This record gives sequence, C-alpha cells and structure tokens, in this order.
Amino acid sequence: MKIIDYSQFTDVEIRSGTVVKTEEFPKARNPAYKVWVDFGEGFGIKQTSAQITQNYTLEGLIGQNVCGALNLGTKNIAGFISDFLLLGFEDQNGNIVLAAPKTEIPNGKKLH
Repeated sequence: MKIIDYSQFTDVEIRSGTVVKTEEFPKARNPAYKVWVDFGEGFGIKQTSAQITQNYTLEGLIGQNVCGALNLGTKNIAGFISDFLLLGFEDQNGNIVLAAPKTEIPNGKKLH
C-alpha cells in the first residue's frame, strides 16, 4: 500500500451521479457497457466505459445512484472517449460491483 498525503485524496473529485443512459459496447476488448451519468449542475452528463456486464443489465443501471472520479482526464477506449472513472470493487469472482451510496444522494455531491 502506498501512503499519500491527505491533500492528494481531497484533490480527487469523487462525485455522486445518476445513470441516465447505457449502451452495449461491442468494440471494447473486454465485455463492457457505455454509461452516461448525470453529475448535476456544474458537471453535467459525462460518459464512460465500464466492465460491469457480469453484475448489471443495461436497463437495470438506469436511475442508479453511483460514484465517479471526475478529474482524472479523458481516455480513449476503442474509439469512445471516457470522461470519468466509474468506481467499484471486485467481488469474490473478480467482477465489478459499483460503489454507490445506500440512500439517494443529490447529483454532484463530493465524497468526503
């Protein structure tokens, strides 16, 4: 484990958002979805690619409250620009489970 300064952690913009759109991503090297999340006023809707096909359906993701890191820059994934990192943990099988609050949080709230 690498120790970082607390200010490095607080510099990461981890914000709450709501999934508003999903699509299949057949060009991705590994099974993935294209996911659009509304992060609220000041941030808007951002898109990303996520390898979450084992634990989620396209329809089931719509309306979910999720967490994303917004200020890590963009990444080109098989011709699709990813604007943020959708956060999650590996389950016992190595599949991603999204990090999400237990109760609904307004879009754009910062993780503290």
